[in-house]
Amino acid sequence: MGRKPQDQTSRETLAREAGPVRRWLTGYFRRRVRDDDEVEDLVQDVFTRIVARDSEESVGHLGGYVLRTAASVLADRARRRAVRRSDLHVVLDSDRMGDDELDPERVLSGREDLNAVTAALLSLPERTRTVFVLRRLEGQRHAEIARHLGISISAVEKHMVRAMRHLSAEMEKRDGA
Repeated sequence: MGRKPQDQTSRETLAREAGPVRRWLTGYFRRRVRDDDEVEDLVQDVFTRIVARDSEESVGHLGGYVLRTAASVLADRARRRAVRRSDLHVVLDSDRMGDDELDPERVLSGREDLNAVTAALLSLPERTRTVFVLRRLEGQRHAEIARHLGISISAVEKHMVRAMRHLSAEMEKRDGA
């Protein structure tokens, strides 16, 4: 009646014997990886690989086998990071980026703003609109635009000033209405 099932005894023995290995692995990975959550995942990955080992042969030296498995897990992590270029990822800071949800009212307001800007652009004379689009939307330099349109750089600058004044006035009218 007081006896534990064989499976329960095996699990307790495994847990007791795995404790020192877990501590060693944690230290091994902590020296190589900065993120504590990732360290725990790597330790777990080593144990998963050991348990999933598909060989009838006994492990001659457990410490060496665990070390080789840990090194393999670390190499796989490095390959995944290189492929995903995760070292270039930037964490989204909701405090800086805003945590506003896109509610229907905000979407509608954005569409109305876009329509107003489009209408203001379309009301510009064609040459002025072309200069504005080439400069602001396509990022061309004044000299490139002048060469492309066959006009002087001074003319490009005057068209840009005219476009900016017109667009500002149209947006002020819209906001004031």
